[in-house]
Amino acid sequence: MIDDFLAADTGNLQRVEAAVRAATAAEILPRYRQLAAHEIVEKSGPHDLVTAADRLAEEHLTKSLTRLLPGSVVVGEEAVHADPAVYDALRGDAPVWIVDPVDGTRQFVRGEPGFCTLVALAHHGEVYASWTYAPVLDELAVAVRGRGATLNGTPVHSGSPAPGAVLKVAMSHPDYTSDAQKRALLGLRTEGIDARSCGSAGLEYLAVASGAQDAVAFNWEFAWDHAAGLLLVTEAGGAQSTLSGVPYRITGPNDLPFTAARDAATAERILDALRSGAGKKGPADG
Repeated sequence: MIDDFLAADTGNLQRVEAAVRAATAAEILPRYRQLAAHEIVEKSGPHDLVTAADRLAEEHLTKSLTRLLPGSVVVGEEAVHADPAVYDALRGDAPVWIVDPVDGTRQFVRGEPGFCTLVALAHHGEVYASWTYAPVLDELAVAVRGRGATLNGTPVHSGSPAPGAVLKVAMSHPDYTSDAQKRALLGLRTEGIDARSCGSAGLEYLAVASGAQDAVAFNWEFAWDHAAGLLLVTEAGGAQSTLSGVPYRITGPNDLPFTAARDAATAERILDALRSGAGKKGPADG
């Protein structure tokens, strides 16, 4: 079913792209730098915001995407916030659109360009395609399982860091995590790694896929933040793994933090630093 939908000759990849662009044009861009105070709401705290653009863009995408693929369902960040049981669809039999309408909401609220819309198509826990669209930056990245990744229609390859180069890494802010995960993340504050707090997760993944950044390390596992980007990185030639040495699963649970990197050697180097911070051994250590 998914393979037929994504076949190159169906035009469905382009139809999804059009749906993403249409939702962004209708609901997000008109509110960029135009948000009223009542259109911004805190969810779990001041670092976790939702706007009218988030809600309306997700509603727009829910209608258009399920129309493109009858029988599919949507797991969106705002729908799950309203009803956590929606997340269970990731473990069901129906194809699932995983949607983050505005990834980088804080940046969006501040009027900065570093936000994007993320859409991924999954089935039985496997991600088959993804779309990462940063409208202000005019960047659209598409990945299809087994068929590579593109940025604005041009193939992208993550490549590898130069030998001996300091690794550029974006990571979750240690303040917004458990004590154990904080210790792991602080393991990245070591010689040979230049770690900073992340912005939009989707754009951090895009930077890894295009070779502009060496790795990311995250301590939260919501699928809408990671499904699109992880497929993008792996289809660009990169690698990803959780702290226990197995790949991140959109259905969870995952051993956190986890990393995605330009190549397998870099991913292992990041994992070693995380394990050192956490005081854990890797799979090869017994």
